[in-house]
Amino acid sequence: MARPDKAAAVAELADQFRSSNAAVLTEYRGLTVAQLKTLRRSLGEDAQYAVVKNTLTKIAANEAGISTLDDLFNGPTAVAFITGDPVVSAKGLRDFAKDNPNLVIKGGVLDGKALSADEIKKLADLESREVLLAKLAGAFKGKQSQAASLFQALPSKFVRTAEALRAKKAEQGGAE
Repeated sequence: MARPDKAAAVAELADQFRSSNAAVLTEYRGLTVAQLKTLRRSLGEDAQYAVVKNTLTKIAANEAGISTLDDLFNGPTAVAFITGDPVVSAKGLRDFAKDNPNLVIKGGVLDGKALSADEIKKLADLESREVLLAKLAGAFKGKQSQAASLFQALPSKFVRTAEALRAKKAEQGGAE
């Protein structure tokens, strides 16, 4: 029978997996407490970085329906539970790992899909959600402006052509 404190820890971790958009597993061996504090700050407001026990976290992940991370639970493990924009937190992890090679990104999960360490680094190279949405809105606005000017150009071109044709006929009629 499971001890109540361990059962509570598993339930809490399972809730965190369910409520997160993404989770990134890292190995933190060799990092100081001060460095971990700096890492937590670099992840942003929408991420929680927790040092976890492998066995309990593996059970919690499986309870949350995430079985793709089972191979990553070895060695000292910490999990970044991301509830906001995963790109911001991935950038924080990547940048911190550049300065502190003791932090190793093992892999993670994004919206139920398993991510390798390389895929997390590619995710960090993306622009934030807000920037991508702004670019998309700008592209739509630009296309609408082009369409509006095209639709305005057709009637005015028709009017100019008709006026030129009328002037030519009037010129030819006056010459005869």
